Amino acid sequence: FFPPVSFVVAEVVSDIMHHDRSTISSGGGVAFRVATTAIFSGVIPSIADGLVFVCRSLSVMIDAFCCDVVTETQVNDVARTWNLTQAVLRQASISIENSLLSLCIVLAFIAPLVLVELATGPDKGAPTLSLIPSMFVMCAVLYVLILAAAISEQCMRVPAMVNAFSFGPDTERARQDAVDYITSSAAGFYVFGARLTTAMVVKFIYVWCMIMVGILTRLG
Repeated sequence: FFPPVSFVVAEVVSDIMHHDRSTISSGGGVAFRVATTAIFSGVIPSIADGLVFVCRSLSVMIDAFCCDVVTETQVNDVARTWNLTQAVLRQASISIENSLLSLCIVLAFIAPLVLVELATGPDKGAPTLSLIPSMFVMCAVLYVLILAAAISEQCMRVPAMVNAFSFGPDTERARQDAVDYITSSAAGFYVFGARLTTAMVVKFIYVWCMIMVGILTRLG
């Protein structure tokens, strides 16, 4: 609830500071701007909030699997339990991959527009309150990407955890089979068939920053 409200407040305050008071004082103009800002600025944060909830839930599910392995699960049940876990991970990834890709596209377009606004806006070279919503959107999308990549990183550490745990005497062979199965499953957060990792997110941010620097250099 907080991000859309903050976006609305920032937009209205920006109007009061940068536009004629007679325009702002008209009730219809304020109502229309508040309504449009609440609708359009609230959609992206709402999608990001939903994705954060899903990613957090998947992360907790992986932690629950690890706890079950340590406390209750027998070595022969590890592969079966992990099979159910990775199936849920894959289905959840398929369900939200379109929304995540949409947020990445929004992020790729918002950053250059923010630079253009800073370089060519009425207060050239100085940040304005009207850019606060865009900053919130960029931070929210980056946070979602980091959480999604962290799921894959968690899955990569599961084989080492299982391999380090002792299930009792004469279980080394079964434990190694379970570790090999978990490793070969390559579970994680997938976006259109590609596993999203922290390295991919870092490369995306790097390319994104290089593009912004290039645009800023051309504008300067």
